[in-house]
Amino acid sequence: MLRALTGALRLPRPWRPLQTRSCASDGAAGDPEIQVRVLAGPDQGITEILMNRPSARNALGNVLVRELLEALARLREDQQVRVLLFRSGVKGVFCAGADLKEREQMSEAEVGIFVQRLRGLMNEIAAFPAPTIAAMDGFALGGGLELALACDLRVAAASSAVMGLIETTRGLLPGAGGTQRLPRCLGVALAKELIFTGRRLSGAQAQALGLVNHTVSQNEEGNAAYHRARALAQEILPQVDIASGMAIEGICYAQNIPTQDRLEGMAAFREKRPPRFVGK
Repeated sequence: MLRALTGALRLPRPWRPLQTRSCASDGAAGDPEIQVRVLAGPDQGITEILMNRPSARNALGNVLVRELLEALARLREDQQVRVLLFRSGVKGVFCAGADLKEREQMSEAEVGIFVQRLRGLMNEIAAFPAPTIAAMDGFALGGGLELALACDLRVAAASSAVMGLIETTRGLLPGAGGTQRLPRCLGVALAKELIFTGRRLSGAQAQALGLVNHTVSQNEEGNAAYHRARALAQEILPQVDIASGMAIEGICYAQNIPTQDRLEGMAAFREKRPPRFVGK
């Protein structure tokens, strides 16, 4: 089954104050499992999604997945979001993957529905209109790595980050895009090896393979990858966002419409001859 999934690929060769918004969760605990932070000052334009489910090492359960989907739906409409950064509020872990304890209580039908929602979450991250960065300071396993793979860029702590699609070691297979995004990142043969074996990689090993963009030595606070990812986001900020770029394109096109050269180009196409442009 894994061979069929990975073998089916046809790959191309590869001043706003700080705001913190929480998403309420279900159940008696009641604590939100993510926080959305809008940064200010030199970081204006950077928004963070902080995953904070310490009791389950940020495992992707129903509540966390729902809160992430709700946050993404809201943020994708916010044109002030220039870079979106995913990070963890739990020291030593980015995301431990799917919540298997919760899944164990589901019926087969409920499992199917949940996996579809999980896959939809990864697709929403991959399709987010602004650049996305995953800051991995700790474990990113199974669905946690799939979440990072859905991001545009990945930064990891060289020693404390541990990542892998380990589903095969639990009698499962990657179900949230891992069989498709890992081969597109590393190539089919290497991705098959990592998926078939369920091998875990350190941040340094992942960078050597091209799985992450940058690695950093971990600091005492355990958030070195986050700080490097934030610096990377600051580098991206000066770039023109797509909305502004489209506006600029529209202005330039409007200037071209009344020119003689535009009319000459269309006439030359119609008459199947080379155009004779005069610069007017």
